[in-house]
Amino acid sequence: MKTEIIYPSIERIIEYNLLAVTLIPAKKSDQVKVLSSKKLEDIIRDCKELNGDLYDKAVFLISNLIRQHPFASANRRTAFITTKEFLLQNGERFKIVDNPLHAKIMLGIRERYYSDQEIKEWLQNGEIREFTRFNR
Repeated sequence: MKTEIIYPSIERIIEYNLLAVTLIPAKKSDQVKVLSSKKLEDIIRDCKELNGDLYDKAVFLISNLIRQHPFASANRRTAFITTKEFLLQNGERFKIVDNPLHAKIMLGIRERYYSDQEIKEWLQNGEIREFTRFNR
């Protein structure tokens, strides 16, 4: 029997952004502000329509919340919290330990350093290669 997938609501993602800005401050200039509700709607709709398993959908969710930049601040932090909650609400374990070093991984996702498969394996197993920038 297939269980129905629970997706985050736009309101819940906005709440996660408020939490990210308030509880995990990064800069004094951080602000709680939605730049595009439409982007949030599109991300959730496209995630629902995506073929694949729960982790494929989680990869889509985290990548698009980061890259589409729907908030003025804390897009990566919000994407991490949202994806963690998405997996937990759907009965999966979240093996990524909370660690500020993951900020670099989130930057690597934004910059397309990691493939979707690498991100999926990170979400499943909690391990991923280090993000490094190459000097040009």
